[in-house]
Amino acid sequence: MEKEVQITTTSPKGQVVIPQEIREQMSIESGTKFAVYGRGDTIIFKRVELPTVKDFEKLAKFGRTFAARKGIKEKDVLKDD
Repeated sequence: MEKEVQITTTSPKGQVVIPQEIREQMSIESGTKFAVYGRGDTIIFKRVELPTVKDFEKLAKFGRTFAARKGIKEKDVLKDD
């Protein structure tokens, strides 16, 4: 099934409404974050998801494991001010 182009309008505050059909298809809810890029007559919205604390904890665990395997000690990377 071919999708039809939908038209939307900016509000006096510059807000843009994403049509309901697209919001439902893409699971866009209130508070969804987007990166926005504009050039010429084109605007691109890209949904972004901010990392959670759990994501950072997984990254830190990976870093500790990687460093341990490589024989890197904490004192080797910490700089005294």
